[in-house]
Amino acid sequence: MTRTWLCPDFLFDGQSLLAGQAVGCQAGLADTVLPVSDLSVTARCVAIKGTITPGFLDLQVNGGGDVFLNTDPTPSAMAAIAASHRRFGTVGIMPTVITDEPEVLDRAAEAALAIRGQSGFLGLHIEGPHISHARRGTHAARFIRPLDDRTIAIVRRLREVGIAVMITVAPEAVTEGQIAKLAATGAIVSLGHTDTTSETVCHALAEGATCFTHLFNAMSPMLNRSAGVTGACINSTAFAGIICDGIHVADEMVGLALRARPQADTTFLVSDAMPTVGGSDHFNLYGDVIRLVAGRLVNSEGSLAGAHVTMAESVARLISVVGIAPDAALRMAVTIPARVIGADALASPLGRRVEDLLILDQNWHVIDSCATISTP
Repeated sequence: MTRTWLCPDFLFDGQSLLAGQAVGCQAGLADTVLPVSDLSVTARCVAIKGTITPGFLDLQVNGGGDVFLNTDPTPSAMAAIAASHRRFGTVGIMPTVITDEPEVLDRAAEAALAIRGQSGFLGLHIEGPHISHARRGTHAARFIRPLDDRTIAIVRRLREVGIAVMITVAPEAVTEGQIAKLAATGAIVSLGHTDTTSETVCHALAEGATCFTHLFNAMSPMLNRSAGVTGACINSTAFAGIICDGIHVADEMVGLALRARPQADTTFLVSDAMPTVGGSDHFNLYGDVIRLVAGRLVNSEGSLAGAHVTMAESVARLISVVGIAPDAALRMAVTIPARVIGADALASPLGRRVEDLLILDQNWHVIDSCATISTP
């Protein structure tokens, strides 16, 4: 079978942007990377104006294409949400179930078990209900409860079959040893929706938490005499997700946080996307109609209720508005999320299906996937 060589202006290899590299594709897979200068004169080469990169990975996705996971916690809903985001360059997602009745989490876990191994499914993100009332955001207060054995058993069951799990908890909602118990399963314990102190955060990190959920949002702020959760996160070497839509976090603050963190490549992009991405301009949340108004998703009280942004838009904004170097921005959308969930191979173009490789134009917008380029 003849190998086709894709020859872009630049190739993102998971770490850096490389010029003069060719990606060899055969039988629908990218299996080789070589310098263009090493190709034979008879090689079938396709010149590509732009950058080839592995597709984006999003570890916090509530919905898409008019499908909301909490409303429909089923395998078909997870697949539909993944398909909706794939249209915008996100090739893998962690469907995210937010604070709700215990039965909703039960069903979401069953759905994750059923869809395990399918393309686009990276694992399950459990965001609540074990969070702080004071920093609950749009999460319904009536469903918030302390971490219990029921949730721990769900996490353990998912991990026993190899499903990646991220669980967002507030230190206020756990007892001594519970974070360690979750971490022992291999789950990613992420601190979020919390109003606690930086000292308590340090204790939670020492117990096994390794991540923070949407930095700046739904956490106690950084003040001159109190670092809060925000300051503790920025000062730590833990992973942290961040929403870059110019709404949830000011662009200046995104740049400040990235420059201030003591260890590079620990902050990753999340969309926190709701059903309006790839869908209509409204959806139902806890019986309230959430509407898209001037790019903002707001509830009946005018408060933010999730995000209407794609990973592709976030990457472009990081580069063009925040001023982050393109290779660093791509690592935040590809490499670091892959590292968080222990799937480093997803940051490399090698071994990937051609439909999981994106073509970006000179403004870092997604043009299409490499699947549009025919291979014999």
